[in-house]
Order: sequence, then C-alpha cells, then structure tokens
Amino acid sequence: MTAPPFGTSVPGNRWDLAPAGTPRRTVSVVVAHYEQQAQLDRTLAALQRQTRVPDEVVVADDGSRKEPVVPDGVRLVRQDDEGFRLAAVRNLGVAASTGDVLVLLDADTTPEPELVERIVALPEALPEALVVGRRRHADLAGTGEELPEPEWLRTAYAETRDLLDADATGHRFLIGAVVACSRWWYDEIGGFDETFRAYGGEDWELAHRSWTAGGLLAHCPDAVAWHDGPDAGGRDRDPAARLHETVAIADRTSARGTTWRGLQRGPADLVVTLAPTLAPTEVLVTLDSLLAALPRAVVRLSAEHRALAGTDPRITCAEDPIPSTARTHLTLRRGMYGDQRAWTDLVTALDGEVGAREVADGRAALEDLRLLRRAARWDRSDLAPTGAPLETRLRMTDDVTLEAWLGGWHGG
Repeated sequence: MTAPPFGTSVPGNRWDLAPAGTPRRTVSVVVAHYEQQAQLDRTLAALQRQTRVPDEVVVADDGSRKEPVVPDGVRLVRQDDEGFRLAAVRNLGVAASTGDVLVLLDADTTPEPELVERIVALPEALPEALVVGRRRHADLAGTGEELPEPEWLRTAYAETRDLLDADATGHRFLIGAVVACSRWWYDEIGGFDETFRAYGGEDWELAHRSWTAGGLLAHCPDAVAWHDGPDAGGRDRDPAARLHETVAIADRTSARGTTWRGLQRGPADLVVTLAPTLAPTEVLVTLDSLLAALPRAVVRLSAEHRALAGTDPRITCAEDPIPSTARTHLTLRRGMYGDQRAWTDLVTALDGEVGAREVADGRAALEDLRLLRRAARWDRSDLAPTGAPLETRLRMTDDVTLEAWLGGWHGG
C-alpha cells in the first residue's frame, strides 16, 4: 500500500462530493491496437481535436503482422503475437506512459472532442476513482449508421445513478474500451490481469479488484466514444468462448453476480476468524452452522481448532493474512449458531459507509475491509467510521451439545 500522491477521498462511493477546482494533472491516453490501421487513424486524429489535448498518446500493439503507422509525437510500443493478449498490451502501454492520469481506449473506439476533458475530472480530484465513459456504436467504416447501445448497460447506469449507488456488483458495468483512472491507482491495484488470454472479462476483473481495494466507481455519461461496429452482445459468439469467459471471471472475482454460488472455486468474499479461546463444542457447532449457511466463507482457526475441524478446504490458519479479495471480516469471540437468514443478516449489516460494528453484547465484530483499506491509505479514520452496535438472532452455543445441534434438538 502506497500513499496517494494527490487529491482526496470521500465516504462510501460518494464521488459526487469530489471537490471542484482541483489542479490539472498530466494525462496519458493509451490506445490498444491490433490490425486496425484505419480505425487507429480515426481515433488518433480525434485525440488531436480534443478540447483538452492529452499530454501524450501511447499506441500499444498486440503483435499486428505489420507495424502500425502513427503520427510524429505518438509513442508506439509492441508485443509479440502470442494470441489475444489485450490485458497484457494495455499494461505494456501504461508502462510506457508518464502521465498522472490514464485514459484507456481501444483503436476502434473513437472519442468525441470533450471525452478527455470530461473523463479525467474525477481521477484528478479522487485518485482512487475508476471512471467508465459512454461507449456508443455505429457502422463507422461503412454507412455511418448509429447502432443500438446495450439496453442492460443503459438500465444499470440509470438505476445506479451513473454508479453513484453502485455496490459490490458494480464491476459488471465497466467497459475497458473507454475508462480512466490515476496512474497511481492503476499501479496500486496491479493493472490488468495478464492471465486473461481470450476476449472479455479483464475489465470486470480489474473493476472488481479496484472496488475491493477501496476504490470508487463512476460512470461519466457525457464522455462519449464511438465503437466501430455493434456491441459484442449483438454479435454471434461461440458458446464455448462465452463459457470460457464466464468461468475466467468467476474464478477471479468474489462478488455475487459473477462468482460461483456453491462451488469451492474463486477467491473469498467473507473471512471469519474464530477466537482461540472457544471450547471444542463451541468451535464445532459454530463452524457447522456457519458453513451450512454461508458455504463460500473462509474461516481462520488456531492450530488446535484446525485439528479439531478436520480437512475442510475452507479452513485456514489464523495467522494467514486476509485475502485482498475479501470485503467483509467477521470476528467471533463466542460460539454462535442459527439459520441461514440469521447469519446472512449479520454479515450484511454494514451499509457501505460504516467501517466496523460490534454485536451488542461483544460476542462478535464486523468489518468492511474495503473501507478500512481506504482509511488506512489516507490515514483517515473518518473514511471507515464505527457504527452503532448490532443486534443478532444468532444464539449462543453455551448450552448446546454437538449431539443436540446435529440431531436438531437445540430448539432453533
């Protein structure tokens, strides 16, 4: 974790509270390209007509058979053709850039004159912001006819007020072909995952990682770029390719809507730590109740308790660090049991603006890890305040035997 080099932060996802009149930062536009010289020419010409001309433009070529031609002043970097490597070529382009703020475009996605000016405003003020512009569609290489925008995306932006009300599922609404963020934040979260070696998914994974790290997510509807051709949803795609993309995302994200629902695959979203002082019966009843209700939770136990719990892949060492993908941490100081609703109500009790809450009698504590990461980054406790004590319908394990729990004689 590194300190932010400029700007400030805001509570929750309240990017609408960004201060006005922040100093301008240098801007680099990185254009990903493969075998699209005509589209690239159009996009580079449009970048020269911006109301705010970028400080530099980098074209990153993914191994085209013929080296693309770029105007004087545009930097060109290339990688060998080893198949579809969009994630890697974007990272290559960013590595060659020098600006404080990044704008990422695809060669076939041509910006309107105000795009740069509008899309960089938030990252200049809030360096943890990941901002997606509006990608519209037209037959630019042919008739010039406007093509439909994906309705599901328009609906999502409308329902979330341009992602102001985004939650952990908001990563599904990032389009990598027109996005901006600070260079510091790009490096902080590690850039694109280069293990993506086929079409699609690398942008959702990046947005998911940004969110869990404590980032902000915003849609800038007046930062418009025109894609040459229909949206991918309007094109015939090989079902096997769609399946591969979906599995790749599910294996790398932890939020509902894209990760697995029951399979023990993919990273953890909820991490639970049991106090080492719990008695054996408390441990076993609590674990069995918890994991029956929340089967994708990861539980950290002491060595003694791990031996008691047996070989379950969801059990890890208490000393292990909490995964960076996890958003919620529950600490259980006493044994508890209950049904699925009671456990779910407890672990979802944070509202996205509160960093921590205690259960009223002190038996447990709940933490919003993404807000705590942000607070630590800025050294500002107000970014993850402590909320009011929680009530829970979970029962104490004090008077429950393992036989009673397993046999259903526990009364609840």
